[in-house]
Amino acid sequence: MKILQMFPFFSLSYYGGIFTVGYSLSKALAARGHDVVVYTTDLKFSHQLIDSTDIKVHPFPARLKLAGFLITPAMQREMRRNLREFDIIHCHNFRGFQEILLDYYARRYGIPYLIDAHGSTLRTGKRFLKWLFDIFFGYRILRNAARVIAETEVGVKEYEEMGTSRDKIVLIYPPFPVEEYSQLPPPGYFREKFKIHETHIILFLGRINWIKGLDFIVKSFRILHNQREDVILVIVGNDDGYKSTLEGLINKLDLQDKVLFTGFLAGEKKKEALVDTSIMVQTSIYEQGLSLACVEAILCNTPIIVSKNTGAGEDILRMGGGYVIKYGNEEEMVTTINEILDRPGEAADTTLKMKKYIETNMSMAKRIEEYEKLYIQCIEESRYKKGNRK
Repeated sequence: MKILQMFPFFSLSYYGGIFTVGYSLSKALAARGHDVVVYTTDLKFSHQLIDSTDIKVHPFPARLKLAGFLITPAMQREMRRNLREFDIIHCHNFRGFQEILLDYYARRYGIPYLIDAHGSTLRTGKRFLKWLFDIFFGYRILRNAARVIAETEVGVKEYEEMGTSRDKIVLIYPPFPVEEYSQLPPPGYFREKFKIHETHIILFLGRINWIKGLDFIVKSFRILHNQREDVILVIVGNDDGYKSTLEGLINKLDLQDKVLFTGFLAGEKKKEALVDTSIMVQTSIYEQGLSLACVEAILCNTPIIVSKNTGAGEDILRMGGGYVIKYGNEEEMVTTINEILDRPGEAADTTLKMKKYIETNMSMAKRIEEYEKLYIQCIEESRYKKGNRK
């Protein structure tokens, strides 16, 4: 098959776990003999990733950015000339200029496309602008898609709330490159680099964004710190517009010396941080599915705490283990952290159970055929429709 994968950004630091999953999928498809091409923008473009793969990547210049819209005239010209060459299109975004182009030209040339929103269907932040987009474009994009891909039952419900019929929604639990975690760095490197002397590291990994519930984490940590002196809160990730607000809260709670910002970490440096961590907290206000950060922590043998009523919480319960708390309940957060720290053997057993589940059920080798079968089904349906129109 000739497969087009579409990303708004081709960047680990800017697009995080969503990009990692899609990029790993693209590489796996290429390794299985498919002709895989990527359309993306040049914003925060990671040039080094091109050298490590056989995938053809086309970064189109983003000439203008309007309310999150990356206007790419060159992509429009490319679609007009060459989109008909593809058998199937897999789009890893929902609301954007590129998706408007995709819907128009894919329908024009009769090429089936999939929308993989990765949890972005919910109207969080810029709600009015997202509502406007949906009125003029969003509902039509979902309606015209051959299928939409959800990663959890939470994602399925979101698509349904957008008016998507259930028979068009496909639930595929996201694949992860688990083989990259078969060899872990020895402990101590991260502590030494950042001169951490506390016994226990409580870590958040991800974008510094309000939706990640970082204010809840900091407020809970203040209570924890009042109970015990052997903990430090480490926040790993790029600022996504919320760091100054968070720093204001940290200063107000007089936690400046107990909260460390490291900036973005990737590759071995990220693994070193996870290996040295006692607990990862990913208690988002909203999370459609189990974040890549949670999977990475588990594969590094690090216990995780996630929020209830999210896709992440759903996934943890599906694995039969883990620690799930109610968002905003600071006492429950602190109690759970203390239980993990005071009973390390039980926490290790719980984490190992989830690790085995991930290695057995969520590897790329286990999931890749689901995508291939879905692609083939959509292609055959499209050809059948074309034949009936003749």
